[in-house]
Formats: sequence, C-alpha cells, structure tokens
Amino acid sequence: MVDLGDNSEEVAVRAVTELVGRAEQVGASDVHLQMCGQEAQVAFRLDGLMTPTDGFPVAVAGRVFGRIKYLARLKTYQDSLPQDGRIAKEEIAAAHDVRVATYPTVTGEKIVLRFFPEAAQRLDELGYTTAAREMLENFLHLQSGLLLLTGPAGSGKTTTIYSCLRHLAESGGRHVITVEDPVEQVLPGIMQTEVNEARGLTFAKAARHLMRQDPQVLVIGEVRDDETAQIAIRAALTGHLVMSTLHAGSCSGVLERLMLMCPDNYAVLSSLALVMNQRLLRRLCKNCDGQGCGDCLESGYKDRAPILEWAKFDDEVRARIRKSGPAELKPYESMQDIARTLVTAGITNQAEVERAIGS
Repeated sequence: MVDLGDNSEEVAVRAVTELVGRAEQVGASDVHLQMCGQEAQVAFRLDGLMTPTDGFPVAVAGRVFGRIKYLARLKTYQDSLPQDGRIAKEEIAAAHDVRVATYPTVTGEKIVLRFFPEAAQRLDELGYTTAAREMLENFLHLQSGLLLLTGPAGSGKTTTIYSCLRHLAESGGRHVITVEDPVEQVLPGIMQTEVNEARGLTFAKAARHLMRQDPQVLVIGEVRDDETAQIAIRAALTGHLVMSTLHAGSCSGVLERLMLMCPDNYAVLSSLALVMNQRLLRRLCKNCDGQGCGDCLESGYKDRAPILEWAKFDDEVRARIRKSGPAELKPYESMQDIARTLVTAGITNQAEVERAIGS
C-alpha cells in the first residue's frame, strides 16, 4: 500500500492505481470501499466472497473517493445520492474497464468498483460437463425457442450469456440484438443496447421496440416483470431465438415463476426450449493445497468451477408438465452429483459444496 504520510493529490492518484492493481492481481471481481468512522474499510470480492484487506485513514480516504469519482465522471462533491459511472482501463493503468457505483450509508459514502471482463470465454472454456456444453451448443443452432438461466448473483449467468454471444458472433449469419444492464463487453457483430430506467428505457420497452429491428436472436439481460416475460415468450413463439435470466432457485422454480408471470401456460411451455440452473464452487488453491497462502489471500481457495443442472423441453416433457405441473420438470444432471465428482477429484471440498448449495 502507498505511503500515507503525505495527503497530497499524488497520494490519491497512487493509492487508486495500486488498489486497482492489487485487486486485479489477486483476481478480485469487485472492490468495496466503505467510510466507517475514522477510516475507509476496503474489501475484495474474491471468488464470490468478501475478503477484507488494508483500508485508508479518513484523511486519505476523502481524496481517494474524490479521485475515483473524478475518473468516473461523477460529481465529486455529491455524497448524499447514488451515482453510477465508468473508468476506462487506460486512465488507471488497469487490465479492465471499471464500473463505479456510489451509495450513501449511515456511516458515510460507499463505493463499489466492478471489473469488466476483457473478453468473452468460448463455450469450451466455461468448465461445463461435455453433456451440458453439447446441449448448449445444440440450443444455439435452433431457429427459435427460449433459454432461461437462473442462479444467485455471482453464479456466472452473465459469463454464460457472453460465451453464447461470442459463439453466435463467430458463427455469423444471424442478426443478434441484446438489451443489457449494463453492457459489460462490446462484442463485434452484435447490436447491443443498454437500459436506462431513469430515462424510461426499461427491459420491456427496449425489447418491445427492438423487435421492429428484425432480430433473429434476442438477448434480454433479465426478465424482471410480466411484460418482459410475455415479450420473450411471444418472440420465441414467432421464430426468434431468445436468451435471458430469471431469478429462481431451481429449474422447476423458473417454470413456476414464468407461469405466474404469463397466464397463458400453454404458450410458456411451447416457447421454452432450455432452462439452466448454475452455481460456482471455489477451487482449492493449487499453490497451497487449500491451506491458505498469499496467492489466495489466506483463504485456501483460488478460482471457481461451475456446477450446472439443466432441463431440456421436448414434447414428452411438455405433456408430462401439462398433466402434473411444474414439479415434473427434472434436471438431466444434478448439482449434487457434479459437486460430488469435483470433491472426489480434489478440485474443491465438502465445506465449499455445503456453503454453495447446502448439504
């Protein structure tokens, strides 16, 4: 960490650059800075978990916060209202562009920095089982149908979506349009749109108007309301390939929630082609075999592996659900079975499995 004996502007410049550099070095996805009393507490989100690290005394913290907001084109004097901005990687000698979000709290302002990934992974780099990868590739070759991904925040849904977009862009031949919040990567060959709810551009409104742009593939960042759900279903039924995310706890939970959002349950079942439920398990650190070292910030874990259960819709599955309800939707691969395989292979341990998906 920088020498904090000098409160000049140079200290803030150096402190921000070094903070971002260290976060990238250890592989953090986010940096949290929180004013609290006489210091700014700092934590990295490392492999999905918050990991405290060195903070800043209050005299330096004010300059650090101001520097971050200045770089993100935010109002440096504003600390009583939330603000959102972005810092280009060239401005802080970083490997990634950075999204900045500020928020007022009872102990003072909080800032979260999120690192945008450099490039979308290929489907074969996601770490899926062979069956899951082939299933996803087969879906992307369809002309129509709806794919919904579910899982908690930080479970890799956006990473999967961008891998699908990269696959579509490299395959070529189809007009692909996205509606995102925010756009995390700009992909050549893809028409990308960013929602702006403050100006009235919601997922539903953007998707509704983008249907007039003649898309063959439509990607909606998240199904948040009934209108968006119905637009996605209608698009899938009228010859479009549609991908989105929907918060639920399981594959059958996705179906149950979608049926609540769209009263035409026949249309729901007819549109759905694939549901995927994903989690990420932390891998044991190879450098210390899970004992804790400087490379993993003493956590014992480094990097993550996906576990994915998925359900494909065909005529037999649809008929069974129409007769007996959403509970009849059974995943082809269970998270527990995949997690057990990873534990046996020494990739992770039982404690991490229980943390991520329960016993």
